[in-house]
Amino acid sequence: MNKVLKLQNKFSKFPFGQILFSKSIARMAPYFTTIDPRIIELKSNYIKVSMKKRRSVHNHLGTVHAIASCNLCEFAAGISMEASIPKHRRWIPIGMEVAYKHKAKTNLTATCDLSEVDWETCTEALCHVSVKDLEGLEVVKAMITMKVSDRKKK
Repeated sequence: MNKVLKLQNKFSKFPFGQILFSKSIARMAPYFTTIDPRIIELKSNYIKVSMKKRRSVHNHLGTVHAIASCNLCEFAAGISMEASIPKHRRWIPIGMEVAYKHKAKTNLTATCDLSEVDWETCTEALCHVSVKDLEGLEVVKAMITMKVSDRKKK
């Protein structure tokens, strides 16, 4: 089990553990704290994470800003990668394609499923992220390309 999943197990033993875990993981890249993501489910090759629609993530229309949605997508993909990749490999995002399909008028939930990735041989992982509103309507769809390589030996 990798360190992210071990940390999740450690936090799960405490009251409000999942919230504390989400906040500590978001601090890995401090910009993620701007959307205050909450991890709902995390396991190897899969994440489900939410963010609340609140004034600090609004655009001029009062809906969730496009960049806040992108931030949620990148958080979902990155944490899913971190929870899934073998210890001897590393990753970094190299590209992102986003489709804004509908106005995001409610809280949002993003999912990323990496079950198709062959972690031992891939040089790139395609992270398909789907963001849905409370009605189940897909409001944002993203594909984030991650470069995958072996860690340098020390």
